[in-house]
Amino acid sequence: MKRADIPEVHRRLMLDFKANPAPIIDLIGAQGFDPFKILVATILSARTRDETTSRVISEKLFPAVKKYEDLRDLSVEEIEQLIYPVGFYRQKAAALKKLPDVIDDRFSGKIPDTVEELCELPGVGRKTANLVVAVAFDKPAICVDVHVHRINNRLGLISTKNPESTEMALREILPLKYWKTWNACFVSFGQRKCTPLRPKCSGCIIGEFCAYNQASEKPS
Repeated sequence: MKRADIPEVHRRLMLDFKANPAPIIDLIGAQGFDPFKILVATILSARTRDETTSRVISEKLFPAVKKYEDLRDLSVEEIEQLIYPVGFYRQKAAALKKLPDVIDDRFSGKIPDTVEELCELPGVGRKTANLVVAVAFDKPAICVDVHVHRINNRLGLISTKNPESTEMALREILPLKYWKTWNACFVSFGQRKCTPLRPKCSGCIIGEFCAYNQASEKPS
């Protein structure tokens, strides 16, 4: 894939996304523009099935926790019960317990709106921070999850070793107008088609741009 192919690949994948939306993107977007709820939903979604995250936040956590200050009144054990069975629930509960103090002490009671500042919050890495910036604050940010990292390397658009280096490489080559939606392009597509093992290359909607696809079609 070449840089000149970015607009067409984006167009095709966004059409695919709209027809097959990723549950976690819908789930996070359903929190409206509440930065706190988007932040928490994104933290909990890491290494957790979408259905599990959805059930936990809609049926257990958010009925009990309306704003970040509410976490201060709960023990770590109570938070664990509210977010179980999300992945790594004990570590996430400990991070959520610390969240109110950090928000008050460092950010005067407001969820920060930059990637660098969000990464100062407990339990927040660059993937979470970028998604919060894009969804909660409607600002340009490139969220790189396993799907974005894997597929962009398969396409041959970049050649990177980890998600953070993928983010930095994409920042250099993606036009700003694609930053917020680049992640959405690849989440559902990566779950359904361009899977980690045995990707469904036959009939792929972006196969003509893909270095991996083209290589696999060459005769041995």
